[in-house]
Amino acid sequence: MLGRPSLSRTGSFRPENLGQNALQMIGNLCFTIFVIGVLIFTIIAATYEPEDPLFHPSTKITNFLTSNSNATFKSDNTVVKTGEDFMAANQTAFATFINITDVDSETPVTNNLECEGEIDKPVDCTDPEVFHLMMKAAIEHFKDIHFYRFGKSVRGSNDSSCHMAWRFRPKEGKTAAFYKDYRSFVISRSENCTLSVVGIGDYHSGGNARKRKKNQKPGFEKKPTKQEQQVIALPVVGETVNDSLPVVESEGSFSRGRYLIYTGGGDRCKSMDHYLWSFMCALGEAHYLNRTLIMDLSICLSSIYTSSKQDEEGKDFRFYFDFEHLKESASVLDQDQFWSDWNKWHQKDGLSLHLVEDLRITPMKLAGLKDTLIMRKFGSVEPDNYWYRVCEGETESVVQRPWHLIWKSRRLMDIVSAIASRLNWDFDSVHVVRGEKAKNKELWPNLEADTSPEALLSTLQGKIEDGRNLYIATSEPDTSFFDPLKDKYSTHFLNEYQDLWDENSEWYSETTKLNNGVPVEFDGYMRVSVDTEVFLRGKKQIETFNDLTRDCKDGVNTCSSAIMDPFKSGVSAELDYHCFSI
Repeated sequence: MLGRPSLSRTGSFRPENLGQNALQMIGNLCFTIFVIGVLIFTIIAATYEPEDPLFHPSTKITNFLTSNSNATFKSDNTVVKTGEDFMAANQTAFATFINITDVDSETPVTNNLECEGEIDKPVDCTDPEVFHLMMKAAIEHFKDIHFYRFGKSVRGSNDSSCHMAWRFRPKEGKTAAFYKDYRSFVISRSENCTLSVVGIGDYHSGGNARKRKKNQKPGFEKKPTKQEQQVIALPVVGETVNDSLPVVESEGSFSRGRYLIYTGGGDRCKSMDHYLWSFMCALGEAHYLNRTLIMDLSICLSSIYTSSKQDEEGKDFRFYFDFEHLKESASVLDQDQFWSDWNKWHQKDGLSLHLVEDLRITPMKLAGLKDTLIMRKFGSVEPDNYWYRVCEGETESVVQRPWHLIWKSRRLMDIVSAIASRLNWDFDSVHVVRGEKAKNKELWPNLEADTSPEALLSTLQGKIEDGRNLYIATSEPDTSFFDPLKDKYSTHFLNEYQDLWDENSEWYSETTKLNNGVPVEFDGYMRVSVDTEVFLRGKKQIETFNDLTRDCKDGVNTCSSAIMDPFKSGVSAELDYHCFSI
């Protein structure tokens, strides 16, 4: 006989307890939802990577490029932002830097031996004691940089000289890049055989340590972890550049390839940002179609960057951008080499060409084509013949511009590094816009007075300490205009460093060789690129329209102006540039 249910099992079902039970169930449900929400948020926070604004559609990149503050170098169109500019500076956070304690712990203990007749003996640069002595001297001497890796020391120019290379980055660096330096060290031996470093040469003075020889054992370095391996792929300024043209090794590999080429159009001789915006569209379509982009390495430099004030043809892409990085990261060919190979093999191997003359034919409609070459041919009516029009409309959400493939020329960046090194990476910087803008009182009524030497001294007084190295990036052609600032600061200008690109410089030698023996002018775009990059490496950066003047960058009542087309809003920047003395 079944017993009656106990009160403990039935009490909860009584009518008077239903409200309490309902509240308890709702509470449990809310707590469960809360726990699930916390779990989802944790997963998103751990895996989320901010989307690169340069991969947004054109309307969004316009907003990104023009909606920043009125910072002079942030929104001017004279210098193009490239892939390395959008790498997070903390991308080097995993790098293990070498400290003085690391070197001390590695320094070998030597016995005091008889030194008679040994004082004038040549210094053995391969001796670990000498190697660690040089590392310690470098770390103690260059206090404003982090050392990441040292190369093996090698013999220098004489018996008392050794050369050594290293990778580093400034302690307060704001860019995700490493720099390479190699210096000459003068080693002295005392009467008791004690070795000491008595002199360190200038930037890149230790040429024997520049290139690593085959089968050479690595120098003092900490082995990178898996996380650090991505750091090594960052730009390294100062390495030997290999931007030779890629070639197709055989007829078979050429015939099996698939290619894309853009011809004609109105993008020629436009500003550099216009050129790159269109070029990146072509590169993006080639990537989308899984084809090799056939590119013209010959650029027409706009008159806004030339001393002749005329458009100048025949400028090499490699003068301005890092072609070595591009060819290693993407599939590209020089068009002269391509047409030479095409003429040799297209009839024999039955290679086909598909011509596209209508911008309305999107990359998506070309995805299934099997033809060897797709040629987009652009007409003569501007602006409908601009290359970047291919990436507008429905295409802009499908074809992405691969900005990470384009870096600035490492030869130009080497000049930037040389200037910063001469200032020991310990300087502040100010950008002073004058020139045509200062003369136009209608649009910039206060600019001339706000950038006068007296006004500058007053403004900088509370921002930059007396006696500091101050790099002045300016459109003022006569730098003696800033002489009053010398009473408080050690002022420096781009023109002081002309030896870095004159006929005796490494840059001059390498670009002349690249240009088939014809000397290359250090043109206006190169000048403003270097000037800008040095400015951006200052510890403190004072900008004209953020810090020096009440005027708006683009004129009266434009401080909060609506978003404009980046290719139509660069006039003021170009006026700034015309006043550079070239």
